[in-house]
Amino acid sequence: MSEMTPRERLMAATTMQLADKMPFLHNWRHTQTGWAERECRNRGMALTWSRPAYVMKLHGVEITEEHKTISGKKAIRRIYSTPMGSVFEEETRDPGVGLWHGQRSWNDIVPWKTEHLIKGPQDYKIVQFIVENTEYEADYFPIEQALDWLGEDGLVVNEIPHCPIQMLIVHWVGTNQGRIFYHHADYPDLVEELYQAVCRSRESLYEIVAKSPAPIVWCGDNIDALLVNPNLYERYCLPVYEKQAEIFHRQGKLIAVHMDGRLKQLKKLISRTPIDIVEAFHPEPMGDLPLGEALAAWKDKVIWLGFPGSVYGLGPDATKTFAIELLKAAGRGERLAITMSTENLVSNENLIALASVMEKAELPLSAEKIGQIEGSLFNLI
Repeated sequence: MSEMTPRERLMAATTMQLADKMPFLHNWRHTQTGWAERECRNRGMALTWSRPAYVMKLHGVEITEEHKTISGKKAIRRIYSTPMGSVFEEETRDPGVGLWHGQRSWNDIVPWKTEHLIKGPQDYKIVQFIVENTEYEADYFPIEQALDWLGEDGLVVNEIPHCPIQMLIVHWVGTNQGRIFYHHADYPDLVEELYQAVCRSRESLYEIVAKSPAPIVWCGDNIDALLVNPNLYERYCLPVYEKQAEIFHRQGKLIAVHMDGRLKQLKKLISRTPIDIVEAFHPEPMGDLPLGEALAAWKDKVIWLGFPGSVYGLGPDATKTFAIELLKAAGRGERLAITMSTENLVSNENLIALASVMEKAELPLSAEKIGQIEGSLFNLI
């Protein structure tokens, strides 16, 4: 087999074909451009770049911003004024936000919401008005530009917003002091009405994204069974993923969902979910589901595994050792790609250490091949 390009290698694994080597990749929003990143890319590391295929227009909504300081940090209060009334959110920002990529700080930290849009039952109708007066328009230029720039060095994916229930949990209501769960118990009709409004509004967005030139649709849902328990997942997430699959698969798109949390309690439900890629899957020790068990449970899905940040904290040798253990759990190595990080920056030393394992992971994997990789890295042969 001739050597594949990084894009070909990642697409082969993602479409359940046998690549020449196990793909390893880095998300653009977490890369540190420089000598180590360049060396790893020369060794075969792919890049993924998430961009939107649409623009949003709000009708009847005026947005204003106030800049302030909270506990010594820069903060922004964003006010949404509508005929139904006003709501606001606040976020603090560490240094570097807006000056680097992905709206992240120098230390790769996203803005932190200190106040969410929905604080009580009076706010639901206002946010519902905003949702129902949001228009989506196609804009494929960001995707086309990234495809041209990236070429064979990796994949461009269509980024879409969190699914409707995660918009409430993560963005609009929040989990501080259990707020979304109290709201769900105390104001079930308001939660349900807003959820349904978001579902309706998203159908036009899905049709736009389905016709984008990028091959994969990525939904950054941050699924974690501690927050989205099996009952919530089955009631609110599963129907949305089924709707997305109906629209995206019709146009030949693959669907990736960011499931980076504890997934053991959701294992059976995820197996029923018609998505193609479980993205950012974290094995133990940060997750609670071993890689081999996940691969066995999700035979019709591909895993883009997020290398655990806690392992990086132990240093380059621990990084190599853990990577070897992942290969041992990967079977023949099909349906799997290793992401250098899904949430944090990786030191140059750890980036090189992980690449030194992955560049040697020729497929199909075998105990003999893995033993040779391990021996060459630790001078055992």
